[in-house]
Amino acid sequence: MKFVIDHQLPPALARFLEDQGHIARHVRELGLNSSDDFTIWRHATANNMVVVSKDEDFFFFASSPRAAARLLWVRMGNCRTGFLLERFRVRLPQIISSFEAGSDIVEIR
Repeated sequence: MKFVIDHQLPPALARFLEDQGHIARHVRELGLNSSDDFTIWRHATANNMVVVSKDEDFFFFASSPRAAARLLWVRMGNCRTGFLLERFRVRLPQIISSFEAGSDIVEIR
């Protein structure tokens, strides 16, 4: 699976997902660090990537009947990177299964 990690999440999350066998890039790596949400969404759509974000704007994009990209919506408040990565480690199999089953929006809490 291919992921684009949004601004408010750490680049370590992209590295973690890569270590789990996925393709993952933080917006900084893609030269999108100054881009607005819609530009990031278009990039994800064009490259068949799942946006990983805490930003509610992406929820609205993904909820559109014509949405072509998918969203992994991080619904955790501010937390340390270690806690975030542990939560992903535990939930990643379920997240991947949900997307493979056709979900357009998957939440992680």
